[in-house]
Amino acid sequence: MTDLISSAPSLAMAAIHPDPAFPRFHPRPAQGWINDPNGVSYIDGRYHVFFQYNPESARHHRIHWGHVSSPDLITWDEHPVALRPQDGGPDEYGCWTGVVTDDGGVPTAAYSGVTSGHGHSQVVISRGSADLVTWEQTGHVAASMPADPLVTAVRDPFLFRFNGKRYAMQGAGLANGHAALLLYSVEDMSSWKYEGIWLTTENPVAASHTPAEIWECPQLVRVPSDGDAADSGETWVMMFSLWLSGDDHEHANGVGHLIGSLTEDPQTGLPMFTPRSGGSSDFGRDFYAPQIVQLESPAEGSKALLWGWANEGPGRDGRRGRTQEEIDAAGWAGVLTHPRLLSVQKGTLVVSPAPEVEAYRGPLLAEGAAGTVSVPAFAEALVSGAAGEARLVLASGTERQVVFAGQVSDGEELRIFVDASLVEVYRTGSVATTLRAYPAPGEEWILELPEGAAADVWELKLPE
Repeated sequence: MTDLISSAPSLAMAAIHPDPAFPRFHPRPAQGWINDPNGVSYIDGRYHVFFQYNPESARHHRIHWGHVSSPDLITWDEHPVALRPQDGGPDEYGCWTGVVTDDGGVPTAAYSGVTSGHGHSQVVISRGSADLVTWEQTGHVAASMPADPLVTAVRDPFLFRFNGKRYAMQGAGLANGHAALLLYSVEDMSSWKYEGIWLTTENPVAASHTPAEIWECPQLVRVPSDGDAADSGETWVMMFSLWLSGDDHEHANGVGHLIGSLTEDPQTGLPMFTPRSGGSSDFGRDFYAPQIVQLESPAEGSKALLWGWANEGPGRDGRRGRTQEEIDAAGWAGVLTHPRLLSVQKGTLVVSPAPEVEAYRGPLLAEGAAGTVSVPAFAEALVSGAAGEARLVLASGTERQVVFAGQVSDGEELRIFVDASLVEVYRTGSVATTLRAYPAPGEEWILELPEGAAADVWELKLPE
């Protein structure tokens, strides 16, 4: 049971935040910088989401791990900081991205410990209390930078199981300019065995769909498939955040994925991933560094849930953003997305909001509305009907800022969530679009629908 003395209801506090751009339905601390979701796990009936966190300012510096948890993906408790940079330790520059796993009944974090800003990291292990609220940081290193001179950057460990064995991978960059994955055997969480370079952008499928100089935040999970002929057997999805030199929280290539199979290499006995297709994992420029958790239950079978990071930043594509001075004045930066359910349908990755978020629907403000529809600052809209372009616009008088524009096909639906400055759009049979936009005083959200299309609009409310 989580110690509620050391936690606070995150979303209830968000409702009284003084900044009108602060989201109310996506848990995060009231102040400070956040980025990558970390340590996403489901242990003893609670979902735990950790995240990169600077509690001291709205800038990316001296990264800690923040922590929220929930029994139902709807009500969220905020907990004290979980991991802190340790002076003189392998993480003194920051406790960067990693995972949490149940290791023989002990919650265990494996994360990138960084001692400088030059891209070299080590896998650091910390052990947690049963409720994951307190952590012991001894500075134990489970894996250092490989001795291979071809490997120039390593980061972001991720654990997975295959054929009853536990493995890990890390994202990497190589001296020849290719992005890469490194593979490890993990019989003992405290000491990882390096198995070598596993996959690179020399693979033509990977080069086509996931181009990068470094693959960051690598993920590998089994995803439910509709059984299309191309997806016979188990379907595995590998996902990367696509880093290019010059990226400074402006991630031009965003996030990509590969769909393929995982088999045993007959020569080494190690897992072998064979990609056959791929694509973009989100169509928005404000989405990066997702983490996926694999869940197994007798009732629901296997499912994969994803959280991503929506960053602040300057406006793009005609949208108005926030300057660094405005971010500093607000005192906070970064939001995590809604939890998202992954599946593969007709050989394509499909991303939908977790069914639980429907509990945020409050009063139905419009039913079957057509033409131009007013949308409150905290809302969900469901668009369906005739084909054409739907737009979500910030408007004041004759001034219009198009935040989202997308074609709707016959038989297709768009689910649009507006949470102050965060917009998430989910399309039938496709991936999501994640956007940030900041309404100015006097501006209101307007949904413009094509002829023949209709929308239901709900105001978002926290459940009683």
